[in-house]
Amino acid sequence: AVVSTQSTGRDLTGELLTVAGCKDMKIEPQLLPLSGEELLPGSNKSELAQLDVSARGVWAPLDRAFFDIRVFHPQAQTNASIKTVPGMYTHHEQLKKRHYNNRVINVEKGTFTPLVFSTSGGAGQEATRFMKTVAQKISESTNQQYSHVMAFVRRRYRFALLRTCIIALRGYRKRPKGRQEAAIEDLNVGMIPKD
Repeated sequence: AVVSTQSTGRDLTGELLTVAGCKDMKIEPQLLPLSGEELLPGSNKSELAQLDVSARGVWAPLDRAFFDIRVFHPQAQTNASIKTVPGMYTHHEQLKKRHYNNRVINVEKGTFTPLVFSTSGGAGQEATRFMKTVAQKISESTNQQYSHVMAFVRRRYRFALLRTCIIALRGYRKRPKGRQEAAIEDLNVGMIPKD
């Protein structure tokens, strides 16, 4: 798995949730400390446990949803025992759920969704469902075609994955002075002139 270079995917997820109109979005929220709850074996019981992103209003209006991103390389030795790429996505989603799902449901009283991506640009079932939901919310709030917004969301994630892979291979390099990315809310993904 590619670790510690996933901040681009984490930040993009938070940015998309904000544009989609989700409330109380937090990057790396600290999970509530355990106070005697019994969790399933394999659950993360650390007092310093945190997930990548949380927000309200993703799946249901006031429910708090938590997300954790994992990027894996399909040809890594750790995935050699899994024969198919869809099986790899499922395997990594189940690992994330085993670590966090029980704690999020019982302690945080929220929902947990693992966002699993591969270094080749693909996404697991849960990540695909998440991208569709966010694209639908952005489409409705910006009055743009769903298909254009969905293509934009997928493209942004693929570039975030590419950036993650490049950072993992070459190391982080500072952004050139004076160069800034446009904010998502300022972009018209359908390329239609704004009124």
